[in-house]
Amino acid sequence: MRERVEKALDGIRGMLMADGGNVELVDVSDDGVVKVKLTGSCGCCPMSQMTLKMGIEKALKKEVPEVKEVVSV
Repeated sequence: MRERVEKALDGIRGMLMADGGNVELVDVSDDGVVKVKLTGSCGCCPMSQMTLKMGIEKALKKEVPEVKEVVSV
């Protein structure tokens, strides 16, 4: 599942990089929780939680249905 999550994140990175940010995959648990770290301008952006939940989590759940939640660490 980790490889599928990484591939899905690759599809999101272009959008984040356009705004000076990025996302780093930290862990994928067996129960479907994906831990990521927002870096660059995304790491300190006040809208980062919305990006995390409405952007990254939504895209990951679409591409990898086993994903239950995405959390920032």
